[in-house]
Amino acid sequence: MKAKSSATVAGTVTADRVVGLLLGALGVLAFSLSLPTTRVAVQQLDPWFVAFGRAVGAALLAWAYLRFTGAPRPTGAQWRRLAVVAAGVVVGFPLFTSLALTTQTAAHGAVVVTVLPATTAVFAVLRAGERPPALFWVASAGGLAAVLAFLVVSGAVHGALSAADLFLLAAVVLCGLGYAEGGALARELGGARTICWALLLSLPATLPVTLVAASAHPPRADAAAWSAFGYLTAISMFLGFFAWYAGLARGGIARVGQVQLAQPVLTLLWSALLLGETVTPASIGAAVVVLGCVVLIQRTRGARTDRPAAAGTAHAQSRASRRARSRSA
Repeated sequence: MKAKSSATVAGTVTADRVVGLLLGALGVLAFSLSLPTTRVAVQQLDPWFVAFGRAVGAALLAWAYLRFTGAPRPTGAQWRRLAVVAAGVVVGFPLFTSLALTTQTAAHGAVVVTVLPATTAVFAVLRAGERPPALFWVASAGGLAAVLAFLVVSGAVHGALSAADLFLLAAVVLCGLGYAEGGALARELGGARTICWALLLSLPATLPVTLVAASAHPPRADAAAWSAFGYLTAISMFLGFFAWYAGLARGGIARVGQVQLAQPVLTLLWSALLLGETVTPASIGAAVVVLGCVVLIQRTRGARTDRPAAAGTAHAQSRASRRARSRSA
């Protein structure tokens, strides 16, 4: 009986990881178009309107979903964690990428985003209280140094960081925080409800900014810009997170986070195909260096997280067994 139970648990864990990776890959595919479509939208629409208007539109979709499914309200502690998610992925990343891409290309932004998996892993480590080895931090520093070197050499005048580069770095840091916190919270709420509640929580801030931006710069654009805005609203800000947070919850933040390695490559591809942007050898070289560092980070972190997870599972099973024996007695 114990052997069968162990086999069942192992099979379930493996299935969860596979499903988690597939969901994570679907989320990354959706997010890989975010920078190119943002670039299209902000060429004709105000960046503040693009950043906050898409969050308002997604919040309306979230309200409809929560109402239709009859989702229970989060607890007080969950609301506080949802505020962190909202600050990272609903407000921070859309705002700073919109501001950056008014003057910078999506291909350039894709290089900076290569450090996002490492940022996500760092925040997952910090919030989980883990103690990774020194190699983890060496690899993290190497990835950040590669990005900063690329930005200094090719991103600004006279070798200084431009405002767009700083916006992109801020977007990556906030997004990593939102990914890590949202992935952990999705284990309690589910991926769909995590992003839906975060969108609704942000509405008192996103709606006024959207109205002010629309009043100051009335949104007038062609079909291409509005289509890009629609994609950002329905896919990048809403449905993409259904798959992404569900994948992080089922497959683990460390393991599924590795799927993000494909996102910058896909973004560079979309930038070249859809926008006709030139992908320079320097961009590719920087991306390869950072991806190498991120792979090392993810492998280092993953090796250290499996053991605590297994220990926690064994401890929970032991407590459940003791409670069962107590009831039967």
